[in-house]
Amino acid sequence: MKITKRLHQPLLFTMLLALVTLTGCKTGESTESLPNTQSPGTSQYSGPPPATADVQAFKINVWDNLSRANRCGECHNSSGQSPRFAHEGDVNVAYAQANGVVNLDEPARSPLVSKVAGGHNCWLGSDQACADAITSMISSWAGGSSGSVNRIELQAPALRDPGGTLPFPESSGTFSTTVYPLLTSYCSNCHADGDTRPYLASGNVDTAYDSAKSRMSLTAPFSSRLVERLRDDRHNCWNNSCEASANEMEAAIDALAGSVTPSAPDPELVTSKALTLGGDGLLANSGGRYEDHIVALYEFKTGDGITAFDTSGIEPSMHLTLSGNVEWVGGYGLNFGPAFTDDSGNSKRSGKAQATTGNSRKLHNLLTASGEYSLEAWVVPANVTQEDARIVTYSGSATARNLTLGQTLQNYEVLQRSTTTDQNAVFSTEDGANRLQASLQHVVVNFTPDQGRKIFINGEPTDDVDPAPGGLLSEWDDNFALVLGNETDGNSPWEGSLRLVAFHNRALSPAQIRTNFEAGVGQKYYLLFGVSHLVDVPEAFIVFEVSQFDNYSYLFTQPFFISLNDDASPGGIALEGMKLGVNGRETLTGQAWTLLETTLNRSDYVAGRGQLLSSQGTVIPQEGGPEADEFFLSFERLGDHQNVVIEGSLPSAPPPTDPPTAPADIGLKNFDAINASMSRLTGVSVSNSSVRDTFTTIRQQLPSSPNIEGFLASQQMAITQLAIGYCDALVEDNGLRTEFFPGFDFSQSANAAFDSSGRDLVVDPLIDTMVGRNLDSQPRVAELETELDELIETLTACGGSCPNDRTETVVKSGCAAVLGSATTLIH
Repeated sequence: MKITKRLHQPLLFTMLLALVTLTGCKTGESTESLPNTQSPGTSQYSGPPPATADVQAFKINVWDNLSRANRCGECHNSSGQSPRFAHEGDVNVAYAQANGVVNLDEPARSPLVSKVAGGHNCWLGSDQACADAITSMISSWAGGSSGSVNRIELQAPALRDPGGTLPFPESSGTFSTTVYPLLTSYCSNCHADGDTRPYLASGNVDTAYDSAKSRMSLTAPFSSRLVERLRDDRHNCWNNSCEASANEMEAAIDALAGSVTPSAPDPELVTSKALTLGGDGLLANSGGRYEDHIVALYEFKTGDGITAFDTSGIEPSMHLTLSGNVEWVGGYGLNFGPAFTDDSGNSKRSGKAQATTGNSRKLHNLLTASGEYSLEAWVVPANVTQEDARIVTYSGSATARNLTLGQTLQNYEVLQRSTTTDQNAVFSTEDGANRLQASLQHVVVNFTPDQGRKIFINGEPTDDVDPAPGGLLSEWDDNFALVLGNETDGNSPWEGSLRLVAFHNRALSPAQIRTNFEAGVGQKYYLLFGVSHLVDVPEAFIVFEVSQFDNYSYLFTQPFFISLNDDASPGGIALEGMKLGVNGRETLTGQAWTLLETTLNRSDYVAGRGQLLSSQGTVIPQEGGPEADEFFLSFERLGDHQNVVIEGSLPSAPPPTDPPTAPADIGLKNFDAINASMSRLTGVSVSNSSVRDTFTTIRQQLPSSPNIEGFLASQQMAITQLAIGYCDALVEDNGLRTEFFPGFDFSQSANAAFDSSGRDLVVDPLIDTMVGRNLDSQPRVAELETELDELIETLTACGGSCPNDRTETVVKSGCAAVLGSATTLIH
């Protein structure tokens, strides 16, 4: 990572000049999303050919996309206003004009991007989505070379002492009389319980208050999201005036703020200067990723609404429509939840995000053309107990697909169609390896015709071997749809969060995958906490990388010390016991650096890079949201300033109010015990090939703990499968079955074999061997005999028309019913 203090002056001048000249015929708010009335490309361009390879790259990646009449081509054409980067008569002229409004080193900082992000002629429903799309176009033009180095321009924030922000009241009392009435009056059509999140107008005032906090700024009510949505986005205004509606909302938030007293930190603390994430955070460059062959990209930056935009810049845009229980995650992401019924009785389907079939055809066309792909995703599974759950799927139904990334317990599964497989060929991470964890993971699925599928997790290959040969993708169906978080029919929901999803029409190399993993994901900022007033170093800061971890917390990582004065360096400055503070007080949780004890010195300090203080990170809870929460640092010692904290002794534990819970009288056998018991009861060896294969397949699904309260339905299914395997092996072995069922004639037809005496020859050995008789604790034998009789009666109802092998099948079924029951599971 390279850290620079300032931009080169010529480039800065060019950017400023471009910002002045890049004025359009459509300024202010975003324009309405218009249909794609034309699709410009090389076939529509009849001017001089590109003079260089770089001009050709510009044309393919930028000009072809932005020269459309419903985008930049309407105004920035040959006869329009400067800069004429959409010049339709000469792409070489357009190229020269475009160079003045782009930054190929840092595409996200291009004036062209910032102009559109500010509301200038966006063709999508989100200014941020348009800005991201143009960033992708410029990055593709640059060829990805700029992504290998992450340049960060650190800039000193405005310095202020802690205590300048207003914390939200703990109670919703004042909110209920100020802001809440406006929300329930004008927002309840969409944002009440069970409708569109956030539940700002919930019938429960506390729920509404929790949802509204992150969308209000008590320190600057005019900058509240609730106000900006009315004033800038003209979202659901009332009184026939968006300005009047915004003013009314601002006044209500101002009234709420008036009831709050600023909270200043204890004057004994040694504190840094204070910052807010929204107001003072320096956006960390999201570069460093390889995206040369990206064809679809979802970064989930919009933050609200029902559309997740494809910002790859590759047409057609494959936008996703959100439905069911799906909500935005702070710091970029989508969270997919299960079906539920709220307190008001409103039902909500499990969540999914789906593209249209027509736009999804882009995946078919571009991936089958190259014959290879990489599917890349940053995922956060909600748990490790889900089965048959679809994370990302390009499919037509639960049984017809081109490609699926799914979860089954602690395994990632890849289902894919090719010329060498059917449409559901499964490739899974190894059972027992527990590759899938309920934490943030970077997952890449690679496919090439010669090597087939490979899976990478957190930058490293899993080394699982694809059971199917590679083949071609030519048999993919172009009538399928891309879906995230579910199947197209909504019956295979996945619970968890997606922070990024991307499709590449070339397989990423291991080095490129590692680079994308190390680049990280999400909206990241740098917070520069001023400490020059505590140390004898000019422009001195302690810097953290900070992001919204989810809707409820922040992630602080990688603190380092730096001076923005190129000639300065620290000389023997002690630093001990660093803590984070929020809204005037030290946080009660997440203090990862209380034991930090180091010295800021010249030998460890690198000019331009600073001195790393710790590699640890921590998560702390949100209080008012990124716009409102004010952070500061406190120190037990920094330089000559100290406030040594002596921790008090822990109080003695109070006597227990409830007697300890007695251990359960019964428990579960674990996976190995179940396997051994079934082997002992049937006489079939655990090394029997069919039994061994079954056990290997379902071992992870069997109970691992003796706690009977943790028993799951999926575990019973696994036990049943294993019991069927053992009983099948028992009956198929003539020697074993003759010993287990002496006297029973397996050669008879089913309607003759199971007369009264024949049934006894089957039922009695099963009960005697697997259940036992005259024990102190056991099932009622008479009831068990009745159930087995009913099972045999049902299976032999076919009479003389039963299949020839029905006699063996009936015995196997009776055996599996007893062997797979609680009689062998519980001890």
